[in-house]
Amino acid sequence: MATVELRFSALPEHVRTARLVAAAVARRAGVDEAVLDEVRLAVGEACTRAVGLHMSNGVDSPVRVALIEDEKKFSIEVGDESPGTVGALVPGARDEIPEAPSEDEEAEADSEMGLAVISGLVDDVEITADEKGGIIRMSWPATSVATLP
Repeated sequence: MATVELRFSALPEHVRTARLVAAAVARRAGVDEAVLDEVRLAVGEACTRAVGLHMSNGVDSPVRVALIEDEKKFSIEVGDESPGTVGALVPGARDEIPEAPSEDEEAEADSEMGLAVISGLVDDVEITADEKGGIIRMSWPATSVATLP
């Protein structure tokens, strides 16, 4: 099992780098070429969500991304250290949205939309959170493991 770990400052400009690295490692792990766009988009959504949570909660620690190659699957874990993300785990978790949402409510709605996109893209996804932050785990089948020369 090989693992690549990324840590980046919670800035939107670093999300693109995480997407590119995830796609490259997924390709090397044997993820089907037809699925790589889904991998890129899902990682982008998860990282964008983590960056937004860090920025809106004043968290200075980096966003964590782990890219894990197993024999038959490729997994990605995107972790944030933003407290209070438990309520924003499931799209539609809030019963009502006020007519004029605050900045925090808009950020939560964006977070929920990102989770909805991820859930639509990835069949195997797990979202967990506690008072220390959250983790989005996603995985895809790896059909063949590529080897480096």
